Amino acid sequence: MERVVTVVGAGLAGCECALQLARRGVRVRLVEQRPAHSSPAHHTDGLAELVCSNSLKSTKPDTAAGLLKLELDRMGCALLECARDCAVPAGGALAVDRERFSEEVTRRVGDEPLIELVRERVDDLPEGPAVIAAGPLCADDLFGALSRAVGGANMSFFDAAAPIVDADSLDRSVIFEQSRYGAPSTGDYLNCPMGHEEYDAFMEALLSAERVIARDFEQADLFCACQPVEEVGRTGHDSLRFGALKPVGLTDPRTGRRPWAAVQLRAENAARTAYNLVGFQTNLTWPEQRRVFRMIPGLEHAEFLRYGVMHRNSFVDAPHALGPTFEIPGTSARLAGQITGTEGYVEAIASGLLAALNTYCELTGLEAVRLPATGALGSLVAYATDPATTGYQPMHVNFGLVPPLADAPRNKAEKRAALARRALRDLDAYLEARPELLAPRAGE
Repeated sequence: MERVVTVVGAGLAGCECALQLARRGVRVRLVEQRPAHSSPAHHTDGLAELVCSNSLKSTKPDTAAGLLKLELDRMGCALLECARDCAVPAGGALAVDRERFSEEVTRRVGDEPLIELVRERVDDLPEGPAVIAAGPLCADDLFGALSRAVGGANMSFFDAAAPIVDADSLDRSVIFEQSRYGAPSTGDYLNCPMGHEEYDAFMEALLSAERVIARDFEQADLFCACQPVEEVGRTGHDSLRFGALKPVGLTDPRTGRRPWAAVQLRAENAARTAYNLVGFQTNLTWPEQRRVFRMIPGLEHAEFLRYGVMHRNSFVDAPHALGPTFEIPGTSARLAGQITGTEGYVEAIASGLLAALNTYCELTGLEAVRLPATGALGSLVAYATDPATTGYQPMHVNFGLVPPLADAPRNKAEKRAALARRALRDLDAYLEARPELLAPRAGE
């Protein structure tokens, strides 16, 4: 009898998983609760909706994020193909028009005859083989069922998204287009320059503004890459000026000098009709966002297409609650995506691909996938499934997880380039030894 795999959640991990299984001839029942049941962070009923930034981070091979993309390319990643088809200018990063990206993923899933898309909520673990990719905003009933199944302690952190403004409402007499350090400008970023007094007034307003969740957060509550801008500001008056608002490499054309601070805006779509405030994830109330963020030079009359939001994200203690392929012990289900604590857009895509491979191996009696720990994905999985990992918190890919080189170059860039070369060499050797893991790409 033909087996059908249930994939719960049509986000990044779930869609990648479903497409990869279908490419291997496996029937998939892809279940998505929207639009009947939504979450605080979602705005549409489209598949693979990006709820925070539209950036999938660096494409440079000597960065962990860039290395991960190269690894996924070698493994036939479907959603990276979609992302590149929907890319918008973002310098050395891969950013997408989020609406086009969602539409393209939705189209590919809809065109796949082996995938049945079902719009309903799942409140318990499905029977039979399943991948739970419900995301960090997993509904309470399902997360409760997961918690009972894994027997691990529940953990959570708060996540935040930045506001998006209408391009037509920006004051271009103040805001200037420029890439850092004199690099040729391609319109990837706009800059809002701040003087010393403007920065001081902005910080005073930011730190005194009313918040939705009216308390100061401990570090353990917040995933560091998505800390609200006001929480970063609380760590010191100049913390933003040396962080998200650093003016290094910029020159204000009005003065010919470097501004005291600068807020950067990144295009949300190819038409550049909308921009997000880079690094401005926030927990401020919507009226306070209008008041405080309109103090930024050039944004005095900004129209907000989407306000910043903050929401509770949930994940399980993967190293102690799950098996080595993120399987739930004693069941036919495994987890994928940010609910495992592998944090980030491309990391979620990668975990969906890996869940598909391991589910396929389980169905066909093949050996489970054990990616080399020298790679970006392999080292992240090793960290997230190692029972020796203590104080588990959500983690992006990073070179700190990768085993060190025996004779590492002193130069940081050369060291990272060498780590990337080793990672790709080891992955190529592993895939060559296991050709059964690869599947035809779309259109082949």
